[in-house]
Amino acid sequence: MTRRMYTLENHLKESLKRPAFRRQWEALELEYQLSRQIISERLRQKMTQGELAQKAKTTQAVISRIERMTTNTSLELLKRIASAFGSKLRVQFE
Repeated sequence: MTRRMYTLENHLKESLKRPAFRRQWEALELEYQLSRQIISERLRQKMTQGELAQKAKTTQAVISRIERMTTNTSLELLKRIASAFGSKLRVQFE
């Protein structure tokens, strides 16, 4: 008798079948992608949240909230974060 593992992937697949869950999941996609990009770039550049915060002229707590998706981030702060990475911010409509 083999036992099937119930993974996060399985749970998500099942949850996305529920319309209310799917709407909420899709509504947070932009914040999720932004958070992942900031974390990825910060780690790629071997920066701590505190180091990024200092370069972006904000606090470590603000960077943490952005990465955890628990705050709405201003365009001005996103530009400062991009500058701290040595990048430019690009925003576009699809």
